[in-house]
Amino acid sequence: MKALVYKGPGQIAWQDVPNPKIQHPTDVIVRIDTTTICGTDLHILKGDVPAVKAGRILGHEGVGTVTEIGSSVSTLAVGDNVIVSCIKSCGHCTFCKQGLFAHCLGEEGAVGIGWVFGHLIDGTQAEFVRVPYAETSVYKVPKGVTNQQGVLLSDILPTGFEIGVQYGQTKPGDVVAVIGAGPVGLAAIMTASLYGASKIISIDMNTDRVEQAKTFGATDGVNARADDWKARVMAMTDGFGVDVAIEAVGVPETFEMATQIVRPGGHVANVGVHGRPVQLRLQELWIHNITISMGLVNTNTTPMLLKLVAQGKLKVDKFVTHHFKLGEMEKAYDTFGRAASTGALKVILERTS
Repeated sequence: MKALVYKGPGQIAWQDVPNPKIQHPTDVIVRIDTTTICGTDLHILKGDVPAVKAGRILGHEGVGTVTEIGSSVSTLAVGDNVIVSCIKSCGHCTFCKQGLFAHCLGEEGAVGIGWVFGHLIDGTQAEFVRVPYAETSVYKVPKGVTNQQGVLLSDILPTGFEIGVQYGQTKPGDVVAVIGAGPVGLAAIMTASLYGASKIISIDMNTDRVEQAKTFGATDGVNARADDWKARVMAMTDGFGVDVAIEAVGVPETFEMATQIVRPGGHVANVGVHGRPVQLRLQELWIHNITISMGLVNTNTTPMLLKLVAQGKLKVDKFVTHHFKLGEMEKAYDTFGRAASTGALKVILERTS
């Protein structure tokens, strides 16, 4: 089969590799029909995730057709159309029973690490993928949901909602600021209204993205390049700051921005993947009763979000800006990696035969 193989920082190749095989009774093999590229994949390419070694097939998002099942799999069948979750879940360890799938203690990939696809085991940017703990790590695509919609539930939608909105403890009436209007930031913007946010402020260096965020649910926008960006945000909050500041970029500067605009007693929810140390000004923040959260998505909200997509209450198709054939993976990476000039949000890659 063909797959996108990581060759080291800055190097990838779409090449022939062996087909995956069932290794454990709980495995299934899924033919990838639709996949996409994540900002985390770009972090891997930059060398920000050293656990990813040369030779690894990248990708942790996908929708496809089950082609083979392990001997202990009883709730899935060959031919099922499924969403491959970015997080493994053995379903029976202490953390999985708490819904903390991000730290599943299953031995696949590594004990205590839920994100394994395209990280510690081969991923979904391929013609086929082996899915461990399949009965608790995939979701059947319901009637009325397209593969394109489904792949957005592999990662970005639950990530923005869980690590941004939920970890930020958003509640009815809150003012929420989201720094970064990329796919995950927009997912946080789209889902913040589920918890009753009264005002959602999009902050980004790209004016077009700030405006685009308003179609995803942002009520206000601020260009981060403006000298008075902070004053503009504070003016929208009667000078107190926002209740929830969500960082959705993954660089030190944007994390510090979040800490500058949060009100006393507020929450900073870090969603971005950081490849460099971040300065934390505890000498200033401690007296303001600030709560700071961060984490890896659990995907325990995927079933609920999937219902909202199926009912048409979350219009996720608007995330998609570009379409490619599966074999055009390198071209798709180039387009996604130059999002500032191409306008790319989510690029969709689909099997053609």
